[in-house]
Order: sequence, then structure tokens, then C-alpha cells
Amino acid sequence: MATVIAFIVAALTVHTAVNALLLRRPPRGATVAEKVAVLLPARDEAERIEPCLRALLAQRGVPDLRLIVLDDGSSDGTASVAEALGATVVTGAPPPPGWLGKPHACQRLADLAPDATALAFVDADVVLAPDAVAGAVSQLRAGGFGLLSVYPMMLARTVGERLVQPLLQWSWLTFLPLRAMERSPRPSLAAAGGQFLIVDRAAYARAGGHAAVRDQVVEDVALARAVKRSGGRIALADGSRVATCRMYNSWRELEAGYTKSLWTISPAVVLLLLILYALPPALAPMAPVAGLSAYALGVAGRIITARATGARPWPDALAHPLSVLALAWLALRSRYLRHRARLTWRGRPLP
Repeated sequence: MATVIAFIVAALTVHTAVNALLLRRPPRGATVAEKVAVLLPARDEAERIEPCLRALLAQRGVPDLRLIVLDDGSSDGTASVAEALGATVVTGAPPPPGWLGKPHACQRLADLAPDATALAFVDADVVLAPDAVAGAVSQLRAGGFGLLSVYPMMLARTVGERLVQPLLQWSWLTFLPLRAMERSPRPSLAAAGGQFLIVDRAAYARAGGHAAVRDQVVEDVALARAVKRSGGRIALADGSRVATCRMYNSWRELEAGYTKSLWTISPAVVLLLLILYALPPALAPMAPVAGLSAYALGVAGRIITARATGARPWPDALAHPLSVLALAWLALRSRYLRHRARLTWRGRPLP
């Protein structure tokens, strides 16, 4: 068994390396001549929205850029902070029946920029380089894509963050054939991250906008699939040179964030991850060569991912089996709470 696992992990690590070589990256110093709307939904982000907004207000290379912030029912003064920095702020409304909060906020923002030909959705925990929006829109147009997901460099400081956060980029670099995803019309072959997402306005409209994914907890991936269903193409890009993001500041925040959505992962996928990446160290006493080889190859995949996406390779990659165990526990907790109808996010119940 250990030998079979080692061969499978070896193949997946080779795939990770190939994807890392094929990674798209937004060009630096680009200029775009079209009208771009930068759209920022924010709910209780007063403590961290300032760096994000300062970076967005300093964007260059897009002469016709409009920034709109939607205050989605914040109770901590988020709107006041944004207005003090000079941003245009609109007041959100509670999501109607059948809508979740973020899709509703994003759809409202898109509706407020009807003349923009490109929409850039940015989360409040993202800080962009001054040429990030111009580079991302330029790459969207150069590739003929309907949607481009630009993954920021994920900042991780606490032990929990360093265990779990690197798995975001590692998962799609390891398991998703990037170029095949770009060519394939299959909606199931899609991935996206909502932290920094660029969408062509026409493709967004054909896909039905966020209204088409109004009840989806993982609305970014659902939007990418909707774009594919309507005939558009999607792509992923490494944005570690133009964007940073610290999604969570503690284990408690991380646990809440992942618990709201990890129930969407199939239990079979979680079991496969455990067998391939958490089991090999336990098999090493019985099959030292195969067990340790499988473990080392899994670590190698993490190192390749870290080098390609600006993450910390050492010593975090050595704890890869523990990272997978942590992910499995979060997925189990998510399924349990969903079964009990106890999932919430930012004070709102999730269906």
C-alpha cells in the first residue's frame, strides 16, 4: 500500500511542478484604456480596510477607474473609515430571501457600475500593488478570458494559519490541470478565489452575474462555473507579486471561515487526502522506504507551491501531514454544523 501511495504522490508532485512552470502572472507596469470598476464589499472590516483602500486609491495605469465600497450592514464604523479616506461608499441592504450576503453585495456593486467594461472584485483584507488592477485587466484581455482569478500572496503568522492557509494554492496547483481548465468548457473543471477577481462585463452578464449564484456559500467558484456554462473562459493567475492577503488573524477566525464552506468538499476527497498525505508517516515503521518517500514527495509538493506563490517553504512544508489532518477536522466540523443547521458567517445564518 505504501508503495502505491508513493507512486501516486510522486505523480501529483510532478503535476504540481508542471503547473508551477505554467503559472500566469499579471504583467507589471501595464496600462489599460477601458473603464474599470473596482468593487469592494465590506462587512465589519473597520480594523483592516484602511490598507486595502489606500492601495486601491493609489492604483495607476487605469485612467478611467471607479472605486465603490458597499457597507454591508457593518456595526463597527466601516463606512466612516472608508469615507474618511475619500472612498465612495454606498449603504447595503439585508439580502432578500434566497440570497446570501456576499453574492447580494457583489451584485449590488456591479449594478452600480453599469458602464464599466471590466469589474474587479476585491476583498477588504487584500492589499494591492499600484499596478495590480491594470496588470490583471491586461491579462484578462490578452488571454481572451471572461473571468480571471488572481491569487494574492497569503500571509500567515500564527501556527494555525501556517498549517492551513498554504493548502489553498497547493490544492489547485496539485490537482487542477491549469491549461486544460482554460480550454475545457466543463463547469466542473473550475476554480477561483474571490479575494481578487476580474470579470469581463459582457461575460458577467451572460453568466447571470452574482444573481446566478445567489445562494452559494462558495460564490467565487460558482461564478467561475457560471461563466463557463455561458460559453466564457476562465483562468487562474499567481498574484503574489502584486497582492497580499491575510484572511484570518487567529485560529478562531480561521476556524469560522473554513467551517462555513468546507462541507462542500466530498468526504471521499477528504479521505483520499488523508490516505495520500497524512498516512505515509504512520506507514514508515512497516515500509520505511515507501512511507518516507511518500512523505518527502508530499513535502516537495508544498515546497514547489511555496516557491511559486511567495509562501514560506520552511519549516512549514515539513508539517504537511498535520496540515491535511487540520483540513480534515475542519471539513468534519463543517459537515456536523451544517447537519445541525448551525452554520453562520458574520452574524448571518447560512442555509
